[in-house]
Amino acid sequence: MAKSTRRRRGGAGRPEPVVAQVDGGTAELNPDAERPRAWTLLIDGAPQSHVDLDDPAYLSFEYQRRLGHVADLAAPAGRPLHAVHLGGGAFTLARYIAATRPRSTQQIAELDAALVQLVRTHLPLDPNARIRVRSTDARAALGKVPDAWADLVIADVFGGARTPAHLTSTEFLAEVRRVLRPGGYYAANIADGPPLAHLRAQVATAATVFPELALAADPAVLRGRRFGNAILLASDVPLPVAELTRRVASDPHPGRVEHGSALIDFTGGAAPVTDASARPSPAPPPAVFR
Repeated sequence: MAKSTRRRRGGAGRPEPVVAQVDGGTAELNPDAERPRAWTLLIDGAPQSHVDLDDPAYLSFEYQRRLGHVADLAAPAGRPLHAVHLGGGAFTLARYIAATRPRSTQQIAELDAALVQLVRTHLPLDPNARIRVRSTDARAALGKVPDAWADLVIADVFGGARTPAHLTSTEFLAEVRRVLRPGGYYAANIADGPPLAHLRAQVATAATVFPELALAADPAVLRGRRFGNAILLASDVPLPVAELTRRVASDPHPGRVEHGSALIDFTGGAAPVTDASARPSPAPPPAVFR
């Protein structure tokens, strides 16, 4: 069970940071100075999520905005979705979908039960939202989802700032494809840096399971100049690449979208990952979070 404490902060009426020990380390909820009821979740100093309780459709983090674009394009505007979130954090994307697509039905798998308790206590979900949170392993939770149930599966799982090995393989992606309905989308947040061996291998792995792929990221990340996040989008149907490209390029921190032959070239002949060869994603350099 997480035990939280509040750190003192100057200024009458201003919210105080919350610090708690959770299963994955030291969690901090820091109030946003510019938004009255917005908070940033950090685990061991690494930013994980940003949530605005007054405006859950607001996405602050660059990678979360790109996942929001995917959710927007997963179906006609306003249509409810069946969504599976592998990795919970502060439930940012589930809140976003609930706000932008009322009556959506969503499942969240978050292994860290103490983190789930902390978020539920300090950043409560809308009780009318159809969001079920399970404190369980992401792959185990996926195995319990019925065939062809989901319109969207989002993988954003990090333990100690690294994606666990068993969530990087062709066998894992085969389970993802099983639970997606025809035409459904899979989106994964992948963190990597030079020489991008992990990211290239993840694209090659997805290409063995899904015929249609796109990759959205900061150009500097795609060039291997710095460590950062990339969003991999996969489906069994052609993707709305033009609209995704337009949205990503229009973000406050503009990104680039790769697809087709250029994306295959990007893999550089990397071998697909299997359960037998899987390794966790690389740890970010210490300077990333300074």
